[in-house]
Amino acid sequence: MIPANYRRFLLLLTLIATLFFGNPILPVMAVDYNRANLVGVDFSGQDLRKEALFDHANLRDSNFSNANVQGVRFFSANLDSANFEGADLRYADLEVARLTKVNFTNAILEGAFATNILVQGAIIDGADFTDVLLDPKTEKYLCTIATGTNPITGRNTKDTLYCP
Repeated sequence: MIPANYRRFLLLLTLIATLFFGNPILPVMAVDYNRANLVGVDFSGQDLRKEALFDHANLRDSNFSNANVQGVRFFSANLDSANFEGADLRYADLEVARLTKVNFTNAILEGAFATNILVQGAIIDGADFTDVLLDPKTEKYLCTIATGTNPITGRNTKDTLYCP
């Protein structure tokens, strides 16, 4: 998290630049949702790439459908019943996350980190798990429920999980 006095300085610098040059020069700052209670919040369609941190956050029933969350950290987050339908989760960090009853329909999870996750009751129709780091027990479970082909990547869900 950026200290308050530094944020004030950046805001002042932005205002001065706007006065002299007309177009604001906005600083890029990560949004820190760590440990936040965000039950049922709608993030659908938003571009949160590498800008948001959701470590240990309570995101139960939250909506990330069609959101771009590439590289976003959800470390140890409660994502029970969250909706990631059509979301881009490439290289996201889902380590130790609770993903019970999560909806990953047509989501792209390529290269995501997902060891020690809990995924009971998940919907993964058309999800792309290419190069996702999973523990063997989770991978075996996902193979029992895997169906469909991702409409963006054209990859079969079972193939991306290396199901027998």
